[in-house]
Amino acid sequence: MSKKRLFYVLFFAAIAVVFFIVMSFLIPGYAKPRIPPISYVRPFTFINQDGQPVTESAIAGKVAAVNFFFTTCKSVCPKMNNNLKPVYEAFKNEPGFVLLSHTSDPERDSAAQLKHYADSMGVNTTKWIFLTGRKDSLYKAARLSYKLDDPNNNVATIEDDFMHTQFIALVNKKGEVVKIYDGLKSGEVKEMYADIRKLLNE
Repeated sequence: MSKKRLFYVLFFAAIAVVFFIVMSFLIPGYAKPRIPPISYVRPFTFINQDGQPVTESAIAGKVAAVNFFFTTCKSVCPKMNNNLKPVYEAFKNEPGFVLLSHTSDPERDSAAQLKHYADSMGVNTTKWIFLTGRKDSLYKAARLSYKLDDPNNNVATIEDDFMHTQFIALVNKKGEVVKIYDGLKSGEVKEMYADIRKLLNE
């Protein structure tokens, strides 16, 4: 290799190294290997606790924690949502964060019932949104978008199907599902808190 060619190779290699260092300094997480997302949020239309339609635009450009529950549950759901309450309190004034809680029992959980539940939780429903809608659409969202239940759990008819899950999905600003947490484990919920903060800073 001629000296001139060697000079150009070293010169452009040095530029690439300097560029990488500068970008790593300016953009948090730039140097870290990117983990492929688990899934992504597909378009949806549900009804919130105030009877108003909510679409995927509600979380566009935001970090979102997403779960499924039902208001008459006496076992998994109360503990999961109680574990989520400190997360809500920590980020309720953060414009780039929102919580979405979907019912898995829309026959009983009307908008009015969800409103009553939200009031009992004492939360701001512009930050923690409770959603109902068609059962098949809700279950497809849980299984296909958020990966909170096995897509193969479908039964013969939607009327016979019932989903009961304690898992929580974390969605980044791009609408990608990046991680799943066990909502019954306080350690995993604390881990989610740290991950939310990281995603908000990206």
